[in-house]
Amino acid sequence: MKYSVRSIFRKVHLWLGMLSGIVIFIVAITGCIYAFQDEIKDIFRPSLRVEATGKPFLSPEELKEKATAYVFVTPADSSNAIYGVMYNTFDKAAVLGCNFTDSGYTTLYVNPYNGKLIHKESFNNDFFRIALAGHRSLWLPNPIGKQIVGWSVWIFVIVLLSGLILWIPKKWNKKSIATGLKIKWKAPFTRVNYDLHNVLGFYTAIFALIIALTGLTWSFDWFSKSYYSLITGGKEFKKWEPALSDTTLTSLEGNISGLLWEQMKREYPIGSKGSFRFDYPKTKSDAFMVCYNPSNVTYYTREYRFFDQSSLQELNGGGSYGLNAKEITSGDKLFRMSYDLHSGSIFGLPGRILAFLVSLVIASLPITGVIIWWRKKKKKRK
Repeated sequence: MKYSVRSIFRKVHLWLGMLSGIVIFIVAITGCIYAFQDEIKDIFRPSLRVEATGKPFLSPEELKEKATAYVFVTPADSSNAIYGVMYNTFDKAAVLGCNFTDSGYTTLYVNPYNGKLIHKESFNNDFFRIALAGHRSLWLPNPIGKQIVGWSVWIFVIVLLSGLILWIPKKWNKKSIATGLKIKWKAPFTRVNYDLHNVLGFYTAIFALIIALTGLTWSFDWFSKSYYSLITGGKEFKKWEPALSDTTLTSLEGNISGLLWEQMKREYPIGSKGSFRFDYPKTKSDAFMVCYNPSNVTYYTREYRFFDQSSLQELNGGGSYGLNAKEITSGDKLFRMSYDLHSGSIFGLPGRILAFLVSLVIASLPITGVIIWWRKKKKKRK
């Protein structure tokens, strides 16, 4: 039996699509659910806004001290921990990252002016964290689920490219092109279903490719390194590694945390815009980590810095994410945009809405594709 090039692509598109369809459906639907988690959460939780008093924020050390009343309630809570605090703008609550022995990672939303608790949120039973676990690993053990998701997305990329080739009309004329660009809503179900697969697949193909390829940077280290090297002109990708303090140094006099906080207030407009994160050292060898993001929308603008907990000497850390402003190239910025491109937040709310709609179409493609295959199979039997 002789096969044409088009028929080969059709076979590849069909069987690889059937192979990855269920996984792609789950990944796409959970991505849709997670897209607007902040907006949905804000509907159901207490207002996290505070009155901007004009007074300075309490320091990270002061907020940590205030939070002990909520974290270490009984002697049994001695294993609990407070990791750090994130300040938002003057009219928003500060967020403390904690770990509770009984409930796992927990965030405390507190008033940054007096340290009073506004809201407590545990991630263990959080609906959106459960959705994210499905998105990343299908709720399987991470090493296994992550691989299944990663390879399924690779297969989806091949299916997507083969679908674009199959979309190209056999006869290149105005009528055939128009057929591939419009959905005939008044046609029979079979034709409408075909158009939903063919037309919507075409319109969303580029965006779907961006979402898929940026997602692969978290699935495979080799892909992440290759992608980084490609867009940075051959630079070596360095994995995230926290900096370590020199345990042999003599500590500076005074409140070390307070000294660093005063320095950061001079260097960053904390409270005026964006967010500022301050992580406390967990052990004697850990360092202070700070992160300033001038944007409330994107993540690629984050700046990570590390400081020795004894001398406050600035340290190298964070891998390729810890580069200072002088070292960052256009390729580094593009790589850091991976999450913003993946989620659509690079273009703010309109971009996230677009990513949501594209993900919805991606989730529909395996369904409409199976219906096309089934009806053709049924027709052949008749």
